[in-house]
Amino acid sequence: MDINIILLIGILIITLLLGMPIVFSLGVSALFPLLRMGVPLEIIPGKIIEGMDCFPLLCIPFFIFAGELMGKGKLTQRLLEFATVLVGRIRGGLALANVLASMFFGGMTGSAMADTSALGSVEIPMMVKAGYDKEFSTAVTTASACIGPIIPPSIPVVIYALAVGNISIGALFLAGVIPGILIGISLMIVSYFISVKRNYPKSTEKITLRRFFVSFKNSILSLMLPFIIIGGIISGIFTPTEAAAIAVLYAFIVTVIIYQTVKLSDIPQMLLESGVLTAIVMIIIGTSTIFGWVIAIEQVGKMVEELLLGFTTNPYIFLMISNMFLLILGTFLDMNPAILIFAPLLAPIAMKLGIDPLHYGELFCINLTVGLITPPLGEILFVACPIGNVVFEDLCKEILPFLLIEIAALLLVTYLPFTTLYIPKLFGIG
Repeated sequence: MDINIILLIGILIITLLLGMPIVFSLGVSALFPLLRMGVPLEIIPGKIIEGMDCFPLLCIPFFIFAGELMGKGKLTQRLLEFATVLVGRIRGGLALANVLASMFFGGMTGSAMADTSALGSVEIPMMVKAGYDKEFSTAVTTASACIGPIIPPSIPVVIYALAVGNISIGALFLAGVIPGILIGISLMIVSYFISVKRNYPKSTEKITLRRFFVSFKNSILSLMLPFIIIGGIISGIFTPTEAAAIAVLYAFIVTVIIYQTVKLSDIPQMLLESGVLTAIVMIIIGTSTIFGWVIAIEQVGKMVEELLLGFTTNPYIFLMISNMFLLILGTFLDMNPAILIFAPLLAPIAMKLGIDPLHYGELFCINLTVGLITPPLGEILFVACPIGNVVFEDLCKEILPFLLIEIAALLLVTYLPFTTLYIPKLFGIG
């Protein structure tokens, strides 16, 4: 193996083990091979800027800000109330409503972190007050947050499409609809059986037709947003980037003008918080660019291709290897750099084996999303612990049934390609 590749991978592993932020790990690990190649230092900042200078990436700050407006505008409570009306009378109804609300909210922000923080702060105290264990309440919230990056719109999907190239963002959005619903239903089934076993409460309040329509009326404006975004993209009215801007405008009108749950004086702070989150994502993309540059120069992609194709040419075995690798990867590496580094290496191999690019792209993102709740390093687990006021080890134990059912749903999607391809083909895009 070339010394530059050893330096690249070795320094990356060492810096990650030392706890260095991923953005610096990527930059430092790429710097030494580039210096050894004699690349002038003044070129490197230009490459970083070049990686961020991409028009479709504008959708990221817009989707993040739309999520901020929705969360701070208390639309999460409206969604949760509507979900509770739908399933609240079932045993463990609040747990089911928790999952259902995540499915609704995921169709607005496309972010697992936004789902965990925005919904968790409302759902967990509500469930604990109703008689649910706080560990279970936090586990349900954490597991259902994984639906956010799967159901469109999805920020990781946008990054995947840009990293791989020659793949439609709109088609990838549509490819996530059935898998997202499948994972949501699976989580609801597990929540129900656990609730029955532990005799968790169910609502005894009678749901009248009037209350249903009132709850639906209160949440209809929130529920419309995903349909506006996806409908506009499919119909060609606007691009995914323009759709994100439309999402912000719509969220602003709903929260500031119609419901008046967000004041104009709140906007500067929300813009600041959105800007910080956007900066984190963008600088990771920038440093991932020079990391990927070294990989391209050293032809690591060709080496990985020869290694994997030398091991197997069976697409089913390759998919299983991909699942195992990406699940493990997702436990310790943030989704965005994982996509930027490994998607350009693995996606071409999948295509050579006859695997549909849309199918593989969706699997790639689902795997990394499930990795977010995989102990002991799942990123969302650490975010959820202080929100639910639970001990990390207790949450890891409680999350296992949900993790196993998500992996089972992932395997189902892996070997049944129509789950990802049916809706894009229905709309004639791919």
